Amino acid sequence: MAACVLLVEDNEVNRYLVRFVLEKGGFHVITAGNGREAIELARLHQPDMILMDIQMPVMDGYEATVQLKADAQLRAIPVIALTAFAMPHERERAMAAGCAGHIEKPIDTRAFNAQVSAFIGSGPIA
Repeated sequence: MAACVLLVEDNEVNRYLVRFVLEKGGFHVITAGNGREAIELARLHQPDMILMDIQMPVMDGYEATVQLKADAQLRAIPVIALTAFAMPHERERAMAAGCAGHIEKPIDTRAFNAQVSAFIGSGPIA
């Protein structure tokens, strides 16, 4: 069975690109447009991992990650920051919120699925 990834991204173009690359790599993808929606979908679908944009309306990625990690049913799901903010202090802030890793945007479409698979620990590697 394909690994399930919850992609949290408010930018429609970015969401389309990342979803396309993941699905081409064999992943099952669920999408959310903000942190609040991500928490609801994580509870409903229990994905294998969450790719979390940081800057979003309604609830940003930092707050959503803190809330996911505070929930006993969701805390084991790895959350990976997917962000254009590449400064070291931004990585530290994402890790402090509970992220297990950090992938910079724009993504490298040739390496992205391998990066995602490494965080899941199994699943397709393209």
